[in-house]
Amino acid sequence: MTLDSGFFTEDSKRTVLIVDDTPDNLTLLHELLKDNYQVKAAVNGVVAINIINKGGIDIILLDIMMPEMDGYEVCRRVKRDHETCDIPIIFLTAKSSIEDETMGFNLGAADYLTKPISPPLLLARVKTHLDIKASKDFLKNQNVLLEKEVKRRTQEVVNVQNVSIMAMANLAETRDPDTGFHIKRTQIYMKLLAVQLSTKDKYHDMLTPDYIEQLSTSAPLHDLGKVGVPDSILLKAGKLTGAEFEVMKSHAYLGFKALDAAEKQMDETDGFTFLHIAKDIAHYHHEKWDGSGYPDGLVGDNIPLCARMMAIVDVYDALISKRVYKDAMQHDAAMSIVLEGKGTHFDPHLVDALVEIENLFSVVATKYKD
Repeated sequence: MTLDSGFFTEDSKRTVLIVDDTPDNLTLLHELLKDNYQVKAAVNGVVAINIINKGGIDIILLDIMMPEMDGYEVCRRVKRDHETCDIPIIFLTAKSSIEDETMGFNLGAADYLTKPISPPLLLARVKTHLDIKASKDFLKNQNVLLEKEVKRRTQEVVNVQNVSIMAMANLAETRDPDTGFHIKRTQIYMKLLAVQLSTKDKYHDMLTPDYIEQLSTSAPLHDLGKVGVPDSILLKAGKLTGAEFEVMKSHAYLGFKALDAAEKQMDETDGFTFLHIAKDIAHYHHEKWDGSGYPDGLVGDNIPLCARMMAIVDVYDALISKRVYKDAMQHDAAMSIVLEGKGTHFDPHLVDALVEIENLFSVVATKYKD
């Protein structure tokens, strides 16, 4: 065997690293193990750590009393490294007191054998701990595979969910041929505004990354109820009469009822949070901060946050978009109207947040222009 490189050359499936500063001990251990394992050797703790860090070690037989770095320190370093902490360590030492054994086990050692070593006992302990490690490795690999499968199936559900949402949203929008990229823009606006609001203390706890994703998912359904509005009203180029406007306003309740019915079909544990958010958005995105909106005339914070956000997003996009009854406005003109509605139509805190990122809204409006 050769000690210079720290390696033995025997080829076997599982690899044992023996660490001892006494050559005779290394030779003895090598002779005991060579028929069943690939054996690597280190004459001190520093060499041992270098070998361990290269990978491929299945178990370590470790002396305690060594110069430069003793066995206890080698064990500490192995156990605190995420890449090596699962390697079983068997202390082989002349230190036989209860305190020494306690010290070894407290550091994370799998076993503790005192010298002189009993060969049958050593071989039995090595095999036992390798078998235990193999079982743990198998379970770990199975868990990794299971996690990947769960992620894959979850993503499939998310994909189906998103396709279904876009199908429903597009169905509503096809009733109005002028809306173009309205769904895409409002979805992006909603996420931008939510991310900005999440930096504020008032909204930080509510607007978690997961909730923001749910908001973005739900936003396209805000006008779902338009499918129940007659074309003669929905597509009318001129000003609506009072009676016609009452029919138009019904789309908020119709959208809410459709989403509420869908939500009731879901078990509470199914995680369909987006349906609850979408329901609030559809129902209340025409409410106004001062209570003059519809359908329920809610005031201030009584309006769900998601609906208050959609109110700003929806109005801004309507202003910068061409419709049969109006031309598209430039960004600055649209922002002026939004600012005029601060504290009356819109939550003033949300308007302030929009002003902070209005350049991003302008970029989206330009990129996805109808």
